[in-house]
Amino acid sequence: MQRRARPLLGTLVEIGASTGIDAGFTAIAELQAQLSRFESGSDIARFNAMPVGGKLRIGALAVRALTVARQLQIESGGIFDVSLGSGSEAWHLDGDCMYKFNDAVTLDLGGIAKGLAVDVAVEALQNRGVTAGWVNAGGDLRVFGDIEVPILVRDEAHGGAREFARLRDGAFATSHYGPGSRSVPSRPVQAHVSVAAPLCLWADALTKIVALSGGADHPLLARFDALAWRHDALRPV
Repeated sequence: MQRRARPLLGTLVEIGASTGIDAGFTAIAELQAQLSRFESGSDIARFNAMPVGGKLRIGALAVRALTVARQLQIESGGIFDVSLGSGSEAWHLDGDCMYKFNDAVTLDLGGIAKGLAVDVAVEALQNRGVTAGWVNAGGDLRVFGDIEVPILVRDEAHGGAREFARLRDGAFATSHYGPGSRSVPSRPVQAHVSVAAPLCLWADALTKIVALSGGADHPLLARFDALAWRHDALRPV
């Protein structure tokens, strides 16, 4: 098993596999080029810059991310919102074309893109015949095949990190929110939340929904076969 790391997605991405690691990094770089709001040529940056009434053709990864984002917005009752309050109904996706209905709307896929990037990298490894490995993008982790990886989380009581669990054939994501966080600019939230789910995309997105809603009985956890923890309590919410 080889382990290699590269700076991508604004964090350090580590991939562990017997072979095909470059394919995983390439898949993540392609996703970043389409979804990062910080890259002027990305689909998201071009949408944010285009005038109201504009139409933009986007790539397959952007279609995949935005389709899921809209689904989660609807199923969470608006809690999950990639417009961050700038206009959740002011953008529309039709096939591979995006439409903008308000100059004020801007999109930020930071709440879902990292999890999707991990899944895309895993798919790239599996397409190369890799049967076991992991991808870890700054705490968004997915493990596949006959391998077990320890999960480390920040110790809220004593500082540093500690082993929280061990993961086999699944995904785990952790998000931290403080007052004024860009991800929830209009709602003061202090939460350190983790979610385990079959796919990292779901785990990543659901951390935001749990942080904002309290999530003790949010139906989306069961809907995506997920469990959630708030780390001040260190027990499932």
